[in-house]
Amino acid sequence: MRIKTSSANSPTWRNVYTQVNLPDELIKLEKLAHNLWWVWNYEATDLFYKLDPELWKKTEHNPVVLLQKLSYDRVQEILKDSELMALTKKVVKSFDKYMSEEFDTSKPSVAYFSMEYGFTNVLKIYSGGLGVLAGDYLKEASDSHVDLVGVGFLYRYGYFTQTISPDGQQVANYIPQDFGELPIEQVLNEDGKQMILAVPYPDRSVYANVWVVNVGRIKLYLLDTDIDLNSEFDRSITHQLYGGDWENRLKQEYLLGIGGMHLLNKLDIKKDIYHCNEGHAALINVQRLVDLIEHEGLTFNQALEVVRASGLYTVHTPVPAGHDYFDEGLLGKYLGSYPARLGISWQDFVDMGRTVPGSGEKFCMSTFALNTCLEANGVSKLHGEVSQHMFAPMWPGYFPEEVYVGYVTNGVHMPTWTAKDMKLLYEKNFDKNFYNDQSNHDIWSKIYDVSDEEIWKVRSSLKKRLIDYVKAEVQSGWIKNQKEPSKIMDLAEHINPDALLIGFGRRFATYKRAHLLFTDLARLAKIVNNEKYPIQFLYTGKAHPADGAGQGLIKQIVEISRRPEFLGKIIFLENYDMRLAKRLISGVDVWLNTPTRPLEASGTSGEKAEMNGVLNFSVLDGWWYEGYRENAGWCLTDKRTYENQQYQDELDASKIYSILENKIIPLYYARNSKGYSPEWIQYIKNSIAQIAPEYTTKRMIDDYINRFYKPLTERHNLVMADNFKVAKELAAWKEDTAAKWDHIKVDMIETIGKNSASQPVTSIYFAKGDKVISKVIVDKKDIIGDLGVDLVMVQHDADKQIDKFIEATPFKLVKKEGTKLYFELEQEAKVAGASKIAYRIYPVNKYMAHKQDFAYIHWC
Repeated sequence: MRIKTSSANSPTWRNVYTQVNLPDELIKLEKLAHNLWWVWNYEATDLFYKLDPELWKKTEHNPVVLLQKLSYDRVQEILKDSELMALTKKVVKSFDKYMSEEFDTSKPSVAYFSMEYGFTNVLKIYSGGLGVLAGDYLKEASDSHVDLVGVGFLYRYGYFTQTISPDGQQVANYIPQDFGELPIEQVLNEDGKQMILAVPYPDRSVYANVWVVNVGRIKLYLLDTDIDLNSEFDRSITHQLYGGDWENRLKQEYLLGIGGMHLLNKLDIKKDIYHCNEGHAALINVQRLVDLIEHEGLTFNQALEVVRASGLYTVHTPVPAGHDYFDEGLLGKYLGSYPARLGISWQDFVDMGRTVPGSGEKFCMSTFALNTCLEANGVSKLHGEVSQHMFAPMWPGYFPEEVYVGYVTNGVHMPTWTAKDMKLLYEKNFDKNFYNDQSNHDIWSKIYDVSDEEIWKVRSSLKKRLIDYVKAEVQSGWIKNQKEPSKIMDLAEHINPDALLIGFGRRFATYKRAHLLFTDLARLAKIVNNEKYPIQFLYTGKAHPADGAGQGLIKQIVEISRRPEFLGKIIFLENYDMRLAKRLISGVDVWLNTPTRPLEASGTSGEKAEMNGVLNFSVLDGWWYEGYRENAGWCLTDKRTYENQQYQDELDASKIYSILENKIIPLYYARNSKGYSPEWIQYIKNSIAQIAPEYTTKRMIDDYINRFYKPLTERHNLVMADNFKVAKELAAWKEDTAAKWDHIKVDMIETIGKNSASQPVTSIYFAKGDKVISKVIVDKKDIIGDLGVDLVMVQHDADKQIDKFIEATPFKLVKKEGTKLYFELEQEAKVAGASKIAYRIYPVNKYMAHKQDFAYIHWC
């Protein structure tokens, strides 16, 4: 037998980190680097930059890696630099002062659950608007002294990094994160070892490392299953955000909800409010129910009263793809053991995720969230109304306008998204308490006292910074794609720093209509090639790897941008992330948004632009439906002209061209001898003074506190008091009423004019202004408690072939005789034309939060 000349098995590589031990004078920078407070404080980022400008750039603005890679010689230079050491002490002092301030105990405490959080490009645990919104919200909670804790995932690969191939195709690259280089910390047990959470899955436990992100004063706990204790099948649960198949998605939502509550229990964290940021987190309520039933001895219905009383569900999209539906078989694989622990049947459990119980529909997380949270909200006024229509089938007998779904319009974290130059302008000219009083219009109105020249100087500086960045990115991108050097130079030369610059950046879902600008290429070419009034468009965005149509839009726009007539006039920037977003929303002149109405739930990129004096040009949808003001931006109407979407797109595109040609471009180029348009600056001032104060996360979190958190906390305290007395009483009453509801009998219905005879209820005639008296007698039989009656009025819409809700007016209970209830209603006939009325009976209990808290209806 011949002996082999070589033999080796595969090496097992382990990460080893070698870094300079920071001296005592700089050691506090470690703590600062591991708290995301630096993200929204420019003095902190200036400090990190000055420690080593070249290294700061190479680390992509990651202070953790910066400190790891500082050389010994550079550290010695820093110690001898008195100016830099003085700045270090100043920043550390500001940070320590900020961290020393305590939470405001008058505000309810909150546990917040989300699949993604966007704080900085350094920490890739976000994909887009939902995550960035969640990140902004945690930052604001810190600034506003709200006692909030967040729960999410630490993704190994995060969302994908995008590159564009030579033929214009999107390429999704999944690059692993090195957790040792991130601004995160391990959560340790009392013995100093890494905390590992065991989450009970069917037939096994899934183990997760626990990490914490310090977001100012706020703690965000992240679960990570990519550890040796798990099988390959389970290690991948936290590999990718929105990746994998439906089973992996369910495993993720199981971990977020049930695992998230196990984590809070392990950490002994209890809060007043449990806030589901989208339906992904709905399963927190399964574990909350189990805990109350198994540890407090409550029945399912009693526990549900307690859980609902402190539950808030925020819906972020009206688009079906944004709501997760699971097959009953797959659901049973992971949650099949829970009904027995809850004391209900499997059918009862799965029906909690169905709009129509017993229908065989797939299990919807959004529906389950609505059934287990007392309150729900959309993320703009218009989206609140859209959500009422979307969820109305859950409460038959009520019209969409009556559905108990509220709204809080999204905002943006102003200190994060306002460029340093604009912050300095605000700090110089606004009240010193500005950051603590961001919703105060009087403070923002001081922008009118700022000179036009000063505003133009800041805007020009931000624009130049963006243009320089674009040139560098375009050149490096084309080099990576092996383009000819001459074409690179040609493209760079075509970028005009003095041209009107319009930006478009968002997820490339088809309803966002990124293609709209390119509907009439001949007309567009004429607009962008006007030498007297040059104009350029910057496009960027990612499409989900499974969204072929969205990827097709990217390819189409990239191909158009490479045509000779559009070279340097239409530019697509790859890998839209938070770093690129900050440059875009502060550096362009106009922010363009063209969604299909009414599918833009809120949209926050335009709000970010708003903070920087960038003007919005958008469809009246989402936040812009509320935010638009004349002479402070431009809009496309919220009204549809055509049911055919292609025709509507063509009309909207024509209007975009027209507004550009006749309003935006002339206004921008109405320049004076100083090189700027005074009228354009007036638009900027109007925009900052009249719009910006309404769209910060400061206003947003105040709305959540006042509209939802405080009322929910009051109710939660009510149902919890005296060993859950009210929860038990309310559950018993609902059970009894549900069992006897069909016993109700209507003895009489009468509607008459005040001085006229009774008329048959099937056809009633009155003159406008007449006094109308309606009477109803109901025999409630053996139902405990009282009932209520509404007179519901609708008008038939012949065009849409629907009954349009007009109003629901409650009757007054005027007398009780045994089991009979006598109701009367006097009102004025004020709706002209043909209407229809009906009489709706509903249960009444002083402890009910609202009618849809127990949505039993009996039509007379």
